[in-house]
Amino acid sequence: MKRICTILLAAALAGCATTETATQPPAAVEDRAGTTKPGAGPGASGVPEKPVTGVDLTGGKPAGADPLKDPSSPLSMRSIYYDFDKYDIKDEYKPVIEAHARYLRENGGVKMLIQGNTDERGSREYNIALGQRRAESVKKMLLLLGAREEQVEAVSLGEEKPKETGHGEEAWTRNRRSDMLYAGEY
Repeated sequence: MKRICTILLAAALAGCATTETATQPPAAVEDRAGTTKPGAGPGASGVPEKPVTGVDLTGGKPAGADPLKDPSSPLSMRSIYYDFDKYDIKDEYKPVIEAHARYLRENGGVKMLIQGNTDERGSREYNIALGQRRAESVKKMLLLLGAREEQVEAVSLGEEKPKETGHGEEAWTRNRRSDMLYAGEY
């Protein structure tokens, strides 16, 4: 039995021996005229090569630019608005929430606070409950899109933090909202 194991081990080691591989020819290089020179490698044209510098991989944005503060980014949009006495998310705000969910997925250490707000109409208790449902609706969508539970907290401010101080439909429309705030902003 010992002899059989030794033979098998020797055969396995022989199968693992390295074999010499054929050298691969250099890749073809296209010259400025659009023709290809087979086997032309670096410096083969006789023209000294210039080092590649200044390649912009950021899409023109400075390195370390904060996408949360970039006005052209959907991440700069932080408020979701609702119809009177509603907490369902309108289709027009779904891409914004999807962008925030993607950001949270890609940045696992980031935390968000969602503040649900209402207009001044209704009792204090009713507005606290409605604000909570609004904040929870945003949180639920974020979680369904891949954010983690520990990243997102939903609270209600009811009517206590109005964006507009008026007493008409225009002010009420701006106060029926959920605000998404990242750690350091609240």
